[in-house]
Amino acid sequence: MGELLHPTIRPSHLAVRRWLRETLRAGESVVVPEIIDYEYRRKLLHFGDATRVQALDGFSAGLTYEPLTTASMRMAAALWAEARRAGLRTAGDNAIDIDMILIAQWRQVAARLGTDVIIATTNVRHLSRFTDARLWRDIV
Repeated sequence: MGELLHPTIRPSHLAVRRWLRETLRAGESVVVPEIIDYEYRRKLLHFGDATRVQALDGFSAGLTYEPLTTASMRMAAALWAEARRAGLRTAGDNAIDIDMILIAQWRQVAARLGTDVIIATTNVRHLSRFTDARLWRDIV
């Protein structure tokens, strides 16, 4: 999200925006998980960046939005416990662990769509242990 909505014009920002346009033109679905919207939005609100909050609202309006549900939060809790028992950590013991919530949302989307679902991210290391997560530029 940060790369897509960053206000400065850098080659990496232009590249990810081009990738998103091409992905949508190819007829692929792009889903914005509510937990990722939350993670990005809270930073913008903390910094008082109303312009970028509006940009986030406009960006999300044009895509499929995956809301948080009780089922996704319960699944995230189970995934967190399972990962801890296996010695796999994605956040501190007292952290809410947004990665596990994202993984739960990914599993719900994949089950609902019955098709391959890939998380486009720059945080492949933690997520790829539990999902199909790839750098956005590696998704063609």
